[in-house]
Parts: sequence; C-alpha cells; structure tokens
Amino acid sequence: MEVGGRIRELRAAAGMSQDDLAARVYVSRQTISSWENGKTYPDVQSLLLLSEIFDASVDSLIKGDVETMNETIDRDIETMKRLSYVMLGFLLLMIAAMIWVCLQAFAWDWPLEQTVPTFVLALVLWGVAMFAACWVDRIKKSHDLITYGKILAYWKGEAVDRDTERGRRERMIPSWMKAIRTVG
Repeated sequence: MEVGGRIRELRAAAGMSQDDLAARVYVSRQTISSWENGKTYPDVQSLLLLSEIFDASVDSLIKGDVETMNETIDRDIETMKRLSYVMLGFLLLMIAAMIWVCLQAFAWDWPLEQTVPTFVLALVLWGVAMFAACWVDRIKKSHDLITYGKILAYWKGEAVDRDTERGRRERMIPSWMKAIRTVG
C-alpha cells in the first residue's frame, strides 16, 4: 500500500517519531508501524487526523491506493460470494439430513444407533458451513474490507457507514453478540 510509505515520508519530514504521531492520532505506536509497513490501513477518522497533522489532503494520502482498494474489494467480494453459496448449500444439506434423522427416528421408529450416522453427517455439514463463514470473516479482517469500503465511500462523496443509522447500530452491538448471531 502506498499510504504507508506516504505516512512514513511525511512523518520523517516533520521530524516526528512513531510515538509522537501515535499520540497525536490517538492510536498505538504499533498501529502506526502497521500502517507504515502496509499490514493494516488507517480508518477514515485517522486519515482525517493525519491530513490535518501533515497539512495534506486526504486525496494526496490515498491517491495511489484507490485502485488497489477497488481491486482488493472486487476480488474479495467474488470470493465471499462463492463462500456464501458454499455456506447456503451445506446448510440446506444439513437441514435435509436433520429431516432425514427425524424421519428415521420418529416416522420409522429406527433405534438410536441407526440414526447416529445421519446425525453425524448433519454435524459435519454444519461444520463445513461454519468453516466457510469463518473464512469470510477472516477475509474481511485480513484485508480491512470494512475500512476500505468506508474510505471508498468517503472518496466518492457518499455517506460513510459511521454516519448512517445502520452504522451506529452496528457499533453498539458487542462482539460476543455478533459471534452468537453468526454461530446461531
């Protein structure tokens, strides 16, 4: 990412250490290091603070990265679509297996030992669907897709998710509740 190199250049030109910049942007020194090394991307709020600190426009900070962000988002959206189809398919197969277990156990009065393999199959299908869901979540986190999406929305002059009602609601939901919603 070019923004990391740009931040490093501007910080060095201003004679600031990573600690100094971190204190002014209200993040940790490790976060500044991650930005400069291209491991993570600053969020919109941090970009605005950086533009004020360095007296540079947000456009000049992210200019070269917009194309990269678009490519990353397009590629990862395709992967996430495929994984969503995998999740849906395996969840439907799991539901069919559970219906089959119910038929075996209740309609045909099969003993429990004979329904166990079908139940295990349903659990395996559920496990594959959850693996795909975790993969989607990992893609979002590893590529900062949420942050990229917000930056691109800001770049295009659209409302940033933080400013919308849905964005405010999402920030209010604790992470443990999001995990339960995903698993359940």
